[in-house]
Amino acid sequence: MNSNFVTITKDNFGIELTQKAQSMAQRACSLEEGENLFLRVSIKGGGCAGLKYNLDIDDQMTNFDVLCDYDGLKVVSDIFSLEYLKNINIDYQETLEGAGFKFNNPNARRSCGCGSSFAA
Repeated sequence: MNSNFVTITKDNFGIELTQKAQSMAQRACSLEEGENLFLRVSIKGGGCAGLKYNLDIDDQMTNFDVLCDYDGLKVVSDIFSLEYLKNINIDYQETLEGAGFKFNNPNARRSCGCGSSFAA
């Protein structure tokens, strides 16, 4: 793991994870092989609305990453993505249509119907 990254508290990170989202992310990390695994939350170009949310299990950090600890779950985002993720709430929901992470982004001007992409 790269040691030139920034570590901040949950209060300053800007990403809120519900207990259910934390639990499911921790479970996903435990199913992967490797050491120093963390949840990477990022934004990528694409999707129907222009930008899409991306969640990955990762073990490689860069100089552009910010690390936050959520009660033992390490969550990382790059500084570019954090600008679009300020005050976002990530939940894990199970519905009749399926289960998965749900993003509630108060900064999104619009979102696609499935909720996996947005316009800033």
